[in-house]
Amino acid sequence: MEGFIAGVLDFIGSHPGWVFLAMFIASFGESLVFVSLVFPGTALLLAAGTMVPSGRLSIWPLLIGAVLGAVLGDGVSYALGRHFGRRIEGLWPFRRRPELVAGGVAYFKRHGGKSVFIGRFFGPLRAVVPLAAGILRMKPRDFWLANMVSALIWAPAVLLPSALVGETVGRFVGGERMLPIAVLILIVLGIAGLWGPLSRARRQQDR
Repeated sequence: MEGFIAGVLDFIGSHPGWVFLAMFIASFGESLVFVSLVFPGTALLLAAGTMVPSGRLSIWPLLIGAVLGAVLGDGVSYALGRHFGRRIEGLWPFRRRPELVAGGVAYFKRHGGKSVFIGRFFGPLRAVVPLAAGILRMKPRDFWLANMVSALIWAPAVLLPSALVGETVGRFVGGERMLPIAVLILIVLGIAGLWGPLSRARRQQDR
C-alpha cells in the first residue's frame, strides 16, 4: 500500500494538472460504500496535503477534488441503498459482510439523519451509513444537505492540518525524508484524536 501511495504522490508531484482528478478519485473511493474499507483514500489526501507548503501542489485543486469526490461517493452509496433496499444484503460484495450493513442500518435508526454527517468522520461508519440512509428512505433533500455540509467540513479538516504538519516538518527536515515523517506524525495525531471518542463509546457499550 505504501508503494501505491508513493507512486500516486510522485505522479501528481510531477504532473500537477492531474491533482484535482487524483484527489477526486481518492475521496470518492474513500466515501463509496465498502470500497472505503480497503481503499487508502484518506492516507492519499493526508500525504498530498503535506506537499502543499513546498509549492509542489496547490491547495485549491486538492480541496475541490476532495469535496466533490466525497459528495459523489456518499451519493452513489445512498442511491444504491434506495434502489435495492434490504435486498442489497444478498448481493456481492455486501453478502460477504452482512454485519456491516446491519450495523449501519441500526446506527441510522438510532441517530437518524445526523448519522450521515457524523459518519463522514469515522471510517467504519463512512463505509455504510449513506447506504443505510438510502435503505431506510431518508428524504433526498435532507440526505444531500447532510452529505454536502459534512464534505465541506471533512475535506479541509483532513487537508489543512496535513499541510500545516508538512510546513512544520519541512522547516527541520528537508528532502525525501520530509514526507514519510510528516505522514507518520499525522497517523499518530489521528490515533490520539480517535482514542478519546472510541474509549467513551466502548465504556457506553459496557454499561
